[in-house]
Amino acid sequence: MSKPMKPWALVTGAGGFIGHHLVSYLKAAGYRVRGADIKRPEYSGTDADEFMLLDLRELKNCQTCTIGMDRVYHLAADMGGIGYITGSHAGIAYNNSLMNLYMLEASRCNNVERFLFSSSACVYPQGLQTSPDVTPLREEDAFPAEPEEGYGLEKLYAEKLCQYYMEDYGLSTRVVRFHNVYGPLGTYDGGREKAPAAMCRKVACAPNPGTIEVWGDGKQTRSFMYIDDCVEGIHRIMRSDYREPLNLGTDELVSVDELAEIVITASEKKIALVHDLTKPQGVRGRNSDNTRLRAVLQWEPQMTLRKGIAPTYHWIAEQMAAAASVEMSVTGASVAAE
Repeated sequence: MSKPMKPWALVTGAGGFIGHHLVSYLKAAGYRVRGADIKRPEYSGTDADEFMLLDLRELKNCQTCTIGMDRVYHLAADMGGIGYITGSHAGIAYNNSLMNLYMLEASRCNNVERFLFSSSACVYPQGLQTSPDVTPLREEDAFPAEPEEGYGLEKLYAEKLCQYYMEDYGLSTRVVRFHNVYGPLGTYDGGREKAPAAMCRKVACAPNPGTIEVWGDGKQTRSFMYIDDCVEGIHRIMRSDYREPLNLGTDELVSVDELAEIVITASEKKIALVHDLTKPQGVRGRNSDNTRLRAVLQWEPQMTLRKGIAPTYHWIAEQMAAAASVEMSVTGASVAAE
C-alpha cells in the first residue's frame, strides 16, 4: 500500500540562497514542492517539482503561485549585506512590503493551511545593540520598536501583518527571525553578499601572504548560522504549534575580526587585516537568545562557525578559481585572434 503524499509546499525566493536549500530539504523530506522567484538558482539547478518565474510584487502572480498549496514558506525578499541594506531603504521597503502584503492576501484567498514568514534580527531596537558585548536579544525585545531603517522596519510591519491575518482571517502563520545565515551556494560578490561570504571571497582572492580589508574596526560582533541548521529550523518551526515570532540563529558570538581569522585559518594562508572605518558596519553587537527556541522545539542550531566556514570558504574559493580560469581562457583566445 502506497504512503500518502505529503502536502504541497510553496517556497518563494526559491532562486535565492536559503530558498534553494529549503527546496532541496523539503524534497528530501518527501514534500511536493513548488518554487517561485524572479530568477532561477544561480549556482545549480533546482529540486522543485515546479518552478515559476514570477515577479511577486504583483498580486496576480502571488495568486497564481499559491493555487493548490497547503503550506507557504515566504522567503522572497529584496535584501543583501550591510552596504546594500543601508543604501537602499526606499527600494527595499517598497519591494518587500508589496511582496509580503500580496503573499499574505493570496494565501488567504487560496485557503493555504500554514504560512511562514522569514523575518530578521534587524527588527530589534538599535538601542539594545550599542555594545560588542551585547546581551542576547529575546523575542519580546522587539517592542518598544526601533528597528533598522528600511529592511528592519518592513520586516517588523510584516510580522504584525501575519498576526492580523491570523486574528482576523484564521490564516495559521509562523514567523522566524533569522540571525545571519551562511554556507555554500550563497551570493559572494556583487554587493548583496553577507559578511561570511564577503570575507571568504576576500581571502580567496588575496595573495599568500597578503592583506584583506575589513569594514569598520573589526570589533563589532555577530552570531552566524550555517545553512543546514537554518533549513531544518524553518521546517521545525513550520510544523510546530507556536505562532509568535521565534529567533533562529546560534548564540556563538564572535567579532568581525574573529570571523576573518576563522576564514583565514580555513584558507591556510597568511593574511593580515586592514580596517576601513569609513565603510558601514551596522549595529555594534547582535546575538540571538535561543531560550524560547529550545523550549518550543527541543532543538537549536548545532554547527559551530569554525566547522561551517570550512566548506563555505572552499566552495567560494572554487567558484573564484573557476571564474578566473574562464576569464584567462577568453583573454587568451582574444589575444590569439588578434
